[in-house]
Amino acid sequence: MKILLSMAVLFLALPALSLAAAPLVAVDVGHGIQDGGAISARGRHEFEFNREFAGRLADTLRQHDLGVREVNFDGRIASLPARPEAAAGSDFFISIHHDSIGEAWLLPWEWEGQPQTHTEVKRGYGIFVSAQNPDLATSLRCASTIGALLRRAGFEPSTWHARKHVAADAQNGVWYYDNLVVLYRTTLPAVLFEAGVIKHKEEEMELRDPERQARMADTVATGIAACLFVRDVPPTTGVQGGK
Repeated sequence: MKILLSMAVLFLALPALSLAAAPLVAVDVGHGIQDGGAISARGRHEFEFNREFAGRLADTLRQHDLGVREVNFDGRIASLPARPEAAAGSDFFISIHHDSIGEAWLLPWEWEGQPQTHTEVKRGYGIFVSAQNPDLATSLRCASTIGALLRRAGFEPSTWHARKHVAADAQNGVWYYDNLVVLYRTTLPAVLFEAGVIKHKEEEMELRDPERQARMADTVATGIAACLFVRDVPPTTGVQGGK
């Protein structure tokens, strides 16, 4: 983790003119109009959360002098393979999602007169990589850098993923999820970012807070920029494996 934080500090200390040509980051909005994704504790579709945060992240990446390619911001890309195809030519791919939980862990409650469900056992962010990605080393380096900076900024990773996934860098919330199409059907280093758990009542409200969104977006953007601009630091090691 010290190496990752040092890399980020080095990036922040570099004068803008000394940096290489700005990398191009493809930002993908998970789910879409036809498939809204998970339903939050208050009945809001995941796609709306994804699009909102992806927009903030795209704006923040541009403020960090990175190029941005918007993927599925209109919610009309229905095919999963079409997402990395739309990102072709970029230097990095990040797919934005928000997390849920299995039905066995849901509790009933009522919101604005409508029956809903929520959970009390899972919250926090998660970052996923695929061991089948053609540039696993960069994917891991960027994922761990993002995770380390998120933790330093006070965001907590979810430990729930240890139930189903092999750890790539558990301390920083990075896990292997090998069969995610958007992570392995690509020529780019790629991560899938779960910003938090929308089935958790309190975390749902935190995820909708504009100030918190901006702080998280700035942290993720800083991690991506540090990873892509400063390429000579070796990635952290982790267990390579499957789902």
